Amino acid sequence: MQGSAFGFSTVRIMAARLARRGVLAGCLAWLAGCAVLPELPARTPTLALPPSPDTALARIVSASTADPEQSGFRLMPTGQYALQARLELARRAQRSLDVQYYQIHDDRTGRYLLRTVRDAAERGVRVRLLIDDLYTGGEDPLLLGLDAHPNVEVRLFNPFAGWRRNLLTRFAGSLHDFSRVNRRMHNKLFIADGVMAVAGGRNIADEYFMSSEGANFVDLDTFVIGGILPRLSRIFDEYWNSARAYPLTTIIRSADTPEMLRETFERLTGEDTTPPPEPPPPNDVLGYGPIANELEAGKLGLVWADAQAYADSPDKAIGRVSSYGAVPIADVDSVRYNVIELIRRARRDVVLTSPYLVPGRDGIEVFGDRRQRGVGFTLVTNSLAATDEPVVHTGYRRYRPQMLALGMELYELSPMRVSRSLRLGRFSRSIGRLHAKSAVIDREKVFIGSMNFDPRSDRHNTEMGLFIESPVLAQQVLKLVEVIKSQGAYRVRLADDGKTLQWTTLAAAGQAEVQVEEPETDFWSRIMLEVLSVLIPEDWL
Repeated sequence: MQGSAFGFSTVRIMAARLARRGVLAGCLAWLAGCAVLPELPARTPTLALPPSPDTALARIVSASTADPEQSGFRLMPTGQYALQARLELARRAQRSLDVQYYQIHDDRTGRYLLRTVRDAAERGVRVRLLIDDLYTGGEDPLLLGLDAHPNVEVRLFNPFAGWRRNLLTRFAGSLHDFSRVNRRMHNKLFIADGVMAVAGGRNIADEYFMSSEGANFVDLDTFVIGGILPRLSRIFDEYWNSARAYPLTTIIRSADTPEMLRETFERLTGEDTTPPPEPPPPNDVLGYGPIANELEAGKLGLVWADAQAYADSPDKAIGRVSSYGAVPIADVDSVRYNVIELIRRARRDVVLTSPYLVPGRDGIEVFGDRRQRGVGFTLVTNSLAATDEPVVHTGYRRYRPQMLALGMELYELSPMRVSRSLRLGRFSRSIGRLHAKSAVIDREKVFIGSMNFDPRSDRHNTEMGLFIESPVLAQQVLKLVEVIKSQGAYRVRLADDGKTLQWTTLAAAGQAEVQVEEPETDFWSRIMLEVLSVLIPEDWL
């Protein structure tokens, strides 16, 4: 890779990013249409099918479980492993697949996964697919084709009423309803036969599984079985049956017959356009082999621990908050509340990874309180060069000096350095970006989920997360963080004057290499960010 990873071409696409963050609302007001959501048809709630002990996956769970009250976990930091796990669950499912995602792209990965899910439906597996409607522009034929198959139902969460061609037209046609459509379902969950699941930070697209030619994400999912699965199924059911989830065909109409729609799906997902993914490497950074091998053997080697799952209410999509009388109260089932509570109770150290890190005044207050009590903090996020949301980076920059002044260790991902680290994945010519969302508290408690540490996750998006009490898993997450810090990141520090920022890495001779400008960026990118940091309120990030 030559030149800046964050160059003028990135500046040119900021407008599209700003649209989602609400910054272009005023400029697009004159385009506002009158599209209105249709009335939600009457429907009988459908629930997760009760697990059957006779399915192949249930028998593997039974053979692998030591304590039915606990849950078994396998961290999946390697994209190819994470994709293979989902595909294997779809291939082996016999009763049900419940699939919930913020994004499923119409690319090689998205089409192949949807085709594999379709194949399961043709075997008689009941498929429920819930997808947020933000990034479905141009995907109507693909989704309609899948929905036209027997045993499949697709629903859109918090859909746009019209003008569906792309992101800008969707927001332009919904400005009269902007407060609603600006709120999105950010959850990620894949459940097979009610007994095995994958949850974490990954959406379904090439860049989350090391298949993109432009940029790929360093991310984190976990495979899970055991006591937490009923709770995950209830979370899915709550979203699936909510008034925010619309059957696909109430939003997207087609004159084609079901047979024609299925033929279109077959053409879109055929081998010519959707070849199978490349096989995963023999081992991942934690030393695990592909989980498919253990599924084939009929027994899984997992880390067992007590765990809980939390998710925001689906009604967060319409701005509804918990209250006592007219007074808002904290939602104790929300992901943000439980992550903050973990941090408040930290006694020794906190290690947090988040691609978008905008703590806000409340976050800084929590950080400061813990620092006064001697709790150490290590924060890992994207550098300006690595981020895919440069607008959000303006909010992060506002708090960076305060966090450093509190004595917090701050690391920023370097796209060039991480791309050269084979332990973090095979990036080829692509650049590396951070997308993992995790926290390790006192080396004993672990959070893995969909929530970023920023205002959007706090106020606008729904999120889901797993909270696990396991020193073993904590050590594994810390190992991943250490690889990122040592092989793929800059450490940010304050210079001796207490004001100037410095970005440091260790040279081959062990000496620190120091930079005083945002690394791997150009002059115009930095100027643009200076301007945006003044213009964009934090609430819009």
